[in-house]
Amino acid sequence: MALSNTWITNGSKTPFYLRKVFQIDGKVSSASAHVCGLGQFNFYLNGCRMSDRVLDPGWTDYNKAVQYVSFELSEYLRQGENVLGIEVGNGWYHWDMSFGYSFHFPPFMPPNPNPYKPFGECLVAVLELKIVYADGTETLICTDESWQAAPHGVLHSNVYGSELIDGGQLREDFSLPGFDASAWEFARCTTAGETPAGELVPAVQPPIKILKTYEAKKLGEVNGRAIYDLGQNISGLLHCEVRGDAGTRVEFYPAEKLTPEGDADQMAKNWMQIDNVISYRIGNSGIWEEVKQYFTYFSGRYIAVTGKAEVRGLRGDAISSAWKRAGSFRCDDVRYNQIYDMIERTVEANMLSVHTDCPTIERFAWQEPNHLMAPSIFYMKDGRGLWEKFLTDLRLAQHTAEDCFADMEGKPFYPGAGLVPSQAPCYIPNVLPVPGMGSFYDIIPWGSTCILGTYWHYMFYGDLETVRKNYDTGLRYLKYLKTKLNSDGFLNHGLGDWGNPENCLARENVETAFLYADAVTLRQFALWIGNDRDAEELRSFAEEIRQNYNDKLLVYNEALHGWCYRVWDHPDELVLTQAAEALPLYWGMVPPEREEEVVRAFRAALEEKGAFVSGEVGLPYVIQTARKYGMNDLICRYITRETHPSYYAFVLDGETTLGEYWENNPRSHCHDMMGHIIEWYFNGLAGIQPLEPGFRRIKVTPYLPESMNWFDCTYETPYGTIHVKAERNAEGNAEFHWETPAGIVVG
Repeated sequence: MALSNTWITNGSKTPFYLRKVFQIDGKVSSASAHVCGLGQFNFYLNGCRMSDRVLDPGWTDYNKAVQYVSFELSEYLRQGENVLGIEVGNGWYHWDMSFGYSFHFPPFMPPNPNPYKPFGECLVAVLELKIVYADGTETLICTDESWQAAPHGVLHSNVYGSELIDGGQLREDFSLPGFDASAWEFARCTTAGETPAGELVPAVQPPIKILKTYEAKKLGEVNGRAIYDLGQNISGLLHCEVRGDAGTRVEFYPAEKLTPEGDADQMAKNWMQIDNVISYRIGNSGIWEEVKQYFTYFSGRYIAVTGKAEVRGLRGDAISSAWKRAGSFRCDDVRYNQIYDMIERTVEANMLSVHTDCPTIERFAWQEPNHLMAPSIFYMKDGRGLWEKFLTDLRLAQHTAEDCFADMEGKPFYPGAGLVPSQAPCYIPNVLPVPGMGSFYDIIPWGSTCILGTYWHYMFYGDLETVRKNYDTGLRYLKYLKTKLNSDGFLNHGLGDWGNPENCLARENVETAFLYADAVTLRQFALWIGNDRDAEELRSFAEEIRQNYNDKLLVYNEALHGWCYRVWDHPDELVLTQAAEALPLYWGMVPPEREEEVVRAFRAALEEKGAFVSGEVGLPYVIQTARKYGMNDLICRYITRETHPSYYAFVLDGETTLGEYWENNPRSHCHDMMGHIIEWYFNGLAGIQPLEPGFRRIKVTPYLPESMNWFDCTYETPYGTIHVKAERNAEGNAEFHWETPAGIVVG
């Protein structure tokens, strides 16, 4: 798309309006526009917003790729005068830190010598409209210096959810024909330093849309603030109407929880105050005015309102890119439904063109859930386009040898060719390891999404082109990882089993198991695309890792009278963790003659704790290994525990989304990183398991827990819908029934 020389601006670092008047004289056959405004934009024609999309374009590394959005306009054009309108706001392109909460690393971490840098000196926009008339003639309208510009009524917009809105300066009619723009200035074409460096590319992921509107219920007055409850923790757009005296400021403070006295609590546990605020200055006295967010979104369940004005119709419009469902699950044990719904709402709130680790505190595109959570999300949601975008972000983020940052002394620091960073896109690169904690930038279970996320995409959607696109990225990453092996043949520079409630991170065990997983998965890719030479080299390397792993970690356990995997960083005692046993079992690293004994050790590690004691990295493998080896009864017992660690404990805590860690009042109340149990709902309870990519061949092995009398599950494959039902008959025995499309082979 040849738009790189047509970017325009008014030179502002804060939001602005753009409008362009043009004429239509003749019958229009077709009309399509390609539009982008950075960081976020809204597009109008003749006073009408052109779609139900919000928060376009998707977040990217704007130095490498900038998404544009296409619109079909023919049915909205009219004979005579027409007006194009664009609203442009900040987003990540030029993060406005002057208003509302802005992310900062906590005091226990060293200062980051590589802070956020704006991608351009000012906000910008580009448009190309092609009109084809019935007689075959064409007209091309582009952004140029004939467009008019004016400051927006949104005076400040912060990517973390705060906006400062002046109702007296809002111009809702700015894109209507006949609007008086005589006082507006003309836009100008961008200059060096203002034009985005990234290539313009079409958006491939689903648009962000409104899923559901939650009407707020007023709970009362606390500390002089009116407190409202949406009933659901969401990522959303705030809407309401206010009436009062002109100039009065009404402020809305969203929060995920309440204080003990019932006030909206914006304190993130062990972190900082998340002082987000949507502030509206009333423009006209005595009339109802609409309050809404334009270029950012809030996150939370509760809203505190201050200001001497009437407020009515307060609501939150929940938004997500994951609006298309792929699967469903319902049963008569309400606990399982509550857990499922809690995790689905959490996934939705974190899918907004990137997979945010949480919508409240960081809004960063951490990559580890894009493979650890991939099967759970793919069973629930159509993730095909989203993951294509995520994997593209990773390919663009992979380092070359020339990529350079600053170290703590301001000297050049080169992370290394092939490194895939833990965030993509990464707006605040914290590239140096944190003393005593490991690297937050170079973490194998995070970077491995370029390989393992690709694997899950292919297994669910059957598109071999995805493997081809990401294969070389995976090879370069594996080559980089080889340079990080220590003298014992292990990786241990990352975070290990991050989120482990006992802080037993087992870095050598966990990270080296992922090195093996990457190698064997890349070998499978090589076989799929017909590269036998690579396949043999990868097999040989994987075998070296497996042999060293077993030589140094697989030991005889006298207490269990069998073999198990010890945790390497406890040399003076034999320590087992659930993840340390599960990972080698899951990835086939265990010698066949030792498998039964390691399974016994794994079960002992589960039963000793009576719960899943694992972090987000190990948990999916713990759950799936338990399923594989016939421990569904333990899974049922552990996920419905009434105390942490437990999914159901979050429900009993009153949470409507999943917490970050296994605890009451976690730092973040909306983290999907440990929602791996959903995969088990579909492949453990319903028993739907792909044996070939795209579910071309499957097996179905359902399981009905003792607490259930029935369940009903569906999953939409590329070939059609699989439907599995279970019910308990009059004799108390489970009966199973399933239907599969004609294109799927069972067995």
